[in-house]
Amino acid sequence: MARVTVEDCIVQIPNRFDLVMAAAQRARDISAGSAITVDRDNDKDPVVSLREIADQTVNAAVLQESLIKGLQKHVEVDEPEDDDLERLIGSEGLGGGAAGLDGRLADGETLGEDAASGLGMDVEQDGEKSGGFEDVDDSMLSDED
Repeated sequence: MARVTVEDCIVQIPNRFDLVMAAAQRARDISAGSAITVDRDNDKDPVVSLREIADQTVNAAVLQESLIKGLQKHVEVDEPEDDDLERLIGSEGLGGGAAGLDGRLADGETLGEDAASGLGMDVEQDGEKSGGFEDVDDSMLSDED
């Protein structure tokens, strides 16, 4: 075959748009190092891919699958393992004063010392403050003015 035309390939892949997509995928495969199944005859990769489709030396269904896989943008989400969830929630669960996955405590719960220090909060020990904020009342605020 000296010259390849769309009419030569349309018998194998009836839809012209599918033909273009399959030939482009095969040309990408060839440029990536895939072995060609026809003589190159100093032709470029897209022409070689069309000649392969016309001569039925490549399987059109395999080209379609390769095209679909090449165009997929599926991102695999890494789900946390059960032990990771336990570590996030806390070993004693939500009832032991540990913060939930959203960082909130249930009504009436307080954060334990271990959980607070794990979150980077300073905990007052033996009446000594280790810096940070302290509670004030309205009289202290009015004295500053």
